[in-house]
Amino acid sequence: MVTLAWLVVLIVVVMTLAYHRAPLWLSTLAVAGYLAAVHLLSPPPIVIMGILWALFLAAAVLLNLAPLRRKLISNRVKTWFSRRSPHLSATERQALGAGTVWWDAELFSGRPRWKSLLRQPKPALSQAERAFLEGPTEELCRMLDEWRITETHRDLPPAVWNFLKEQGFMGLIIPTEYGGKGFSAYAHSQILVKVGSRSPTAGVTISVPNSLGPAELLLHHGTAEQREYYLPKLARGEEIPCFALTGPEAGSDAAAIPDYGVVCRGEHEGREIIGLRLNWDKRYITLAPVATLLGLAFKVYDPEQLLGGDYQRGISIALIPSTTPGVDIGHRHRPLEAAFMNGPTRGRNVFIPLDWVIGGEAGIGQGWQMLMNCLAAGRAISLPANACGTAQLATAVSGAYARIRRQFKRPISDFEGIQELLARMGGNTYMLDAARTLTTRAIDQGQKPAVLSAIVKYQLTERSRRILNDAMDIHAGKSICLGPNNYLARFFQSAPIPITVEGSNLLTRNMIIFGQGALRCHPFLLKEINAAGSTAPDAEKAFDRAFFGHIGLLASNKIRSVVLGVTDGRIVLTHGAPELRRHYQRLTRAAAAFAFVADMTLITQGAALKRRERLSARLGDALSALYLASAVLKRYENEGREQLDLPMVDWAVATLLYESQQALHETLRNFPNRPLGRLLRALVFPLGRRYQKPNDVLDRQVAELLTKPTASRDRLTSAMFRATDPDDPIARLEKTFTLLVSAAPIEQKLQAAERAGQLRFAPGIDPVQAALAAGIIDPGEAERLGEAIRMRQSVIMVDEFAASTPIKSLPGPV
Repeated sequence: MVTLAWLVVLIVVVMTLAYHRAPLWLSTLAVAGYLAAVHLLSPPPIVIMGILWALFLAAAVLLNLAPLRRKLISNRVKTWFSRRSPHLSATERQALGAGTVWWDAELFSGRPRWKSLLRQPKPALSQAERAFLEGPTEELCRMLDEWRITETHRDLPPAVWNFLKEQGFMGLIIPTEYGGKGFSAYAHSQILVKVGSRSPTAGVTISVPNSLGPAELLLHHGTAEQREYYLPKLARGEEIPCFALTGPEAGSDAAAIPDYGVVCRGEHEGREIIGLRLNWDKRYITLAPVATLLGLAFKVYDPEQLLGGDYQRGISIALIPSTTPGVDIGHRHRPLEAAFMNGPTRGRNVFIPLDWVIGGEAGIGQGWQMLMNCLAAGRAISLPANACGTAQLATAVSGAYARIRRQFKRPISDFEGIQELLARMGGNTYMLDAARTLTTRAIDQGQKPAVLSAIVKYQLTERSRRILNDAMDIHAGKSICLGPNNYLARFFQSAPIPITVEGSNLLTRNMIIFGQGALRCHPFLLKEINAAGSTAPDAEKAFDRAFFGHIGLLASNKIRSVVLGVTDGRIVLTHGAPELRRHYQRLTRAAAAFAFVADMTLITQGAALKRRERLSARLGDALSALYLASAVLKRYENEGREQLDLPMVDWAVATLLYESQQALHETLRNFPNRPLGRLLRALVFPLGRRYQKPNDVLDRQVAELLTKPTASRDRLTSAMFRATDPDDPIARLEKTFTLLVSAAPIEQKLQAAERAGQLRFAPGIDPVQAALAAGIIDPGEAERLGEAIRMRQSVIMVDEFAASTPIKSLPGPV
């Protein structure tokens, strides 16, 4: 019995060492010390002790003597691993090499260091950035009327185009030495949120020159001459850029573009030079119809070896003036009737000099790497910012409208069905903006978070679309009747567009987030793959270190998954706000579970995981939920731990914990090796699945924050544009909302009088005047309530058009 107790204690010691990830040498010393103490204090039978010492010494020698370990274990594993690991193409290796890893690596480790996240500085604007946001950006928003833009102009009005150029909106990311604004990623994002909450057309138009376009590529990869020539012109809006990557035969598989350039001799500006003869066919190119400068991605071939080297030189990017002979800018596309400029471009036998390639001759073949490097950061800014602008607008107007609109003599915000939608909108909007600000702040600190940028692009555009769906349901008939007073419809029409660009959301979810994240963020996997495929002298040592590091990580996460699963994370020490303690603990538990399941999936599936898209998607969902929840906690800490916001924080974290749990559950339920899947489910969920969706009480608390003029509502929608023009439909909505809330006690007097039989309302009788005549309210109260009722009637009305009103069609060629 004593011997069994010693063995149990030994197991506990080993598990404790694994839980805390003690290094191998320390674990060896600890176990040796434990066995020695047992031998001296209460020695078990000599045979048992001898067996324990023999097993320990054999393992200690084998694992701690690296040459012996490599010879007997890791070199053999290396051979097996090289056959099982996924083959990486050149484009895949370039994508994996792009950008940096940051908090995503902490989540992949299974042991996120929350202190590191909490130490990250709060996002802040410089004086110049704040002045631009409060000055030209506000003025621009006042100039924008999305109904007129889409219905009348079918484009931004000329005055708006001129304003964008004159005020520097086209050069937000271009450094001041080239005439640009040189703004931070956070400021760039804040500007787009505000503009995007006012006009999808303007938001997209500003995004392109400041996103994956010639300016960003030139900044990071252009020659000095190219930067000096083009960047000032781009900053002033003298050149309008577009970037052409997608074509009819290359959408999600962008690396397979058929567009090509052949190295040859040709004539340029009256002299013969070596250049490129290009042929291309591109579509879906934003700003192409008005672009003066075309950024073009294509493959280069050198059949005559005029440049030396290989026949196939790879993907390259060139800057081509749209007036170049052979360049054809097609007619406009009509992306769901959105008014931003978008269309095809084609080129036939277009000859260009080599120095039009970004980076010059040295840039030939480097185009894919350039794109991946720029996407690693840029994908986290433009589309997520516009999504947040849409979400804040939809949430603000829906909370106000739900309080204004009445059915069954009550505001519809009193009904639980509406509260469910409002809670979902408020919680998701808080979540979206938290992820946006955290990611842009990381970029400003020098990070290029390739995996996190894919997460925020996918998650924010998808959740913004769901928020719009809920807003449409709350507004009901008002939201489906087009007209100047419909402030949602054009956003709703445009919602699917960002889902399809900069990597479609289907591709991003099913292949990129976990597919790239597993290799890029895992502490050891990419090192193992690189070492396994290498013949370098130190490859065996490199593989040995990575492999045994991986084994230690896997063992630790297995122990942590079980221990934290049993305790629901209660043993985890936390460092953030006390009221968030259980959130930090549960997210730590969820991270350990994710890391363990991810590792077991990678080990068992190997290269086959490329074909297991749904496994990859679910693991990507779990990782995404953990990142969004981390951002929610960081936002609450950054904003001074505002207690009023806690319902939204609790709602968001509860939702994300549930989503992460379900993603792991579905992964294991569909695990290719069913017995192993059941075993892993028992280890990850030792007491079953614990996390539930937010309950009705929490839904109601979040909804109430949106249907009253609270500080929490103001913080939630602080980045959107606030219209003040009394003729603006959203300004009228907000004024009516404020009036009705302030007049609520007066309405309650009337309702109480009616219930007491003091008032009887007959058809055609003004209830306010009847209450005034009965002395139930005074003249001031009657005036306030009467104005509120008149404003309410104005807000709920929809636009009417004569039956003969023609339906216009977009113009053809541009």
